Amino acid sequence: MKQRVNDLAIFGGAPSFCDKLHVGKPNLGDRERFLLRVQDILDRRWFTNNGEYVQELEARISEFIGVRNCIAMCNGTIALEIAARALGLNGEVILPSFSFVATAHAMQWQQITPVFADIVEDGYTIDPRSVEKMITPMTTGIIGVHTWGTPCSVGELKDIADTYGLKLIFDAAHAFGCEHKGSMVGTFGDVEVYSFHATKFLNTFEGGAIVTNNDELAEKIRLMKNFGFSGRDNVIHVGTNGKMSEVSAAMGITSLESMADIVEKNHLNYKTYESLLGDIEGLGFITYDETEKRNYQYIVITVDAEKTGVSRDRLIEILQRENILARRYFYPGCHRMEPYRSYFPHSGMLLPNTERLSGRVISLPTGNAVSVDDIHTICQILRFTVEEAAAGRIHF
Repeated sequence: MKQRVNDLAIFGGAPSFCDKLHVGKPNLGDRERFLLRVQDILDRRWFTNNGEYVQELEARISEFIGVRNCIAMCNGTIALEIAARALGLNGEVILPSFSFVATAHAMQWQQITPVFADIVEDGYTIDPRSVEKMITPMTTGIIGVHTWGTPCSVGELKDIADTYGLKLIFDAAHAFGCEHKGSMVGTFGDVEVYSFHATKFLNTFEGGAIVTNNDELAEKIRLMKNFGFSGRDNVIHVGTNGKMSEVSAAMGITSLESMADIVEKNHLNYKTYESLLGDIEGLGFITYDETEKRNYQYIVITVDAEKTGVSRDRLIEILQRENILARRYFYPGCHRMEPYRSYFPHSGMLLPNTERLSGRVISLPTGNAVSVDDIHTICQILRFTVEEAAAGRIHF
């Protein structure tokens, strides 16, 4: 192992010895149960338009979270867009730059200006103090993001929203099955929005959902996701096509049924990584509050290049050459992507914590496609590279 990594670091590559290990490789539930549902869909020939499986998925999610309304969607981005429209957002909406760009794009697509707030200094979720500083007379809403399944400061954001008369959305794309102070994520704010993309903890191949306890708002959202139809020929609202297909819902139900097994596997992976990486100088291991429910879907480390002697990007390159497809997450921050970097070229000056963390983060493979042996191999590569670089025996 040591010679192979040494060759890789010095000479620029060697034949890989791992199968491809992806960040976010999809979790699979019971294949046979899913295929039986697909066969039923084919037999009934009802493929979309609020079929039985979509209704069942919505009901199951509502019951699991403890929320009155779940509206399934074709994907999480459309869900964010419809949530914003249903809440009447316009002008400016404050959200973290440290998020997947869809959070910002969903606003910009509707000519709502995303205003970027910083993350907390000692963490990775939106900083309420930064949010409050960004409020202007044009502000109509706040979007908090539960990053990597860790809930953001729900109570503080609610207090700010109430004080200034703002709408509050939570982007819960990473946080299905997670808790905050004993309450399930999905029960906070005006609405919470899930992604059920293939890489998420609960997946429907591609999909998402809006959850809310506001019945009137839920009815508006249901109209908006189906072209505004109320009944067969009666259009009573402007809308778009946000519907989830039956086969996607069937995958979602199958994923729900396997959720406990997936959490157990994710937790095993998390504890294995923690035990193998937790003592490496210069590598930070982002931990979870295990007193509350977590899905453990993300394994994230940070790299302090001054201590490791090797940069975050070089470590990723080394891993990728060994077929370990680790990735930067979220890099370089929405504020450094277009069109936002052209609109706000100096916004990084207001986002020091975002700038620092986005340059240090690596997300590592996990999920039920990754074995404990795989994790040992990944950690051996990381440990050897960092220790040899820090000792000056290999150079980059």
